[in-house]
Amino acid sequence: MLGPGPETLAVGAFVALLIGSWLFTRVRGGSAGERQSRKRHQEAQQREPPVDIGDVETVAIREFTDHHSGERRAVGKIEGFVVFVEDVPDSCAVTDVIRIKILSFNRGHTSATATYLESA
Repeated sequence: MLGPGPETLAVGAFVALLIGSWLFTRVRGGSAGERQSRKRHQEAQQREPPVDIGDVETVAIREFTDHHSGERRAVGKIEGFVVFVEDVPDSCAVTDVIRIKILSFNRGHTSATATYLESA
């Protein structure tokens, strides 16, 4: 009886290499971007928010996102702290500067929800 052919050995080596790469990436903690994101999230969990509920702030809109309710929300940052802004008029665009009022924090205090007050 003959052993496996060269094609079988090549496929086996390829599969082993693929599994080895995947395991190496998992042990290492993912891609560089994933590790950086995880690090920033952990740092955010350890610091106090730079705002309090009721604060009125001025932020630039960085992007828009769809809330799970289907509502369009603006995303802004205050000292690197993420704020999701509701009730933003459709006339507002990315880079517009707006005034907001902080309403609440998420469970881990790593982001906040605010309401739109006016364009700045």
